[in-house]
Amino acid sequence: MRTYLIVWFNSEGAKPSDISDRLLSMGFSPVEGEYDYSYNWDSRADINDIIKFGDQVQNTLKDTGVLFKLETIS
Repeated sequence: MRTYLIVWFNSEGAKPSDISDRLLSMGFSPVEGEYDYSYNWDSRADINDIIKFGDQVQNTLKDTGVLFKLETIS
């Protein structure tokens, strides 16, 4: 399974390099194409795992002015 992340930056928010550092520390990898980052699950995740991971992403990006979208594909 893989979770993809799209990030929308705000000119009044945190710098893209700071956001990238935060996401990389969570295990995301930058990708090229229609998504900005991806996260590879070691094992098959269920919906509760995915929701908890979304909570972690929100906590990591809190107070940065960043909006994000997650999409998980098996």
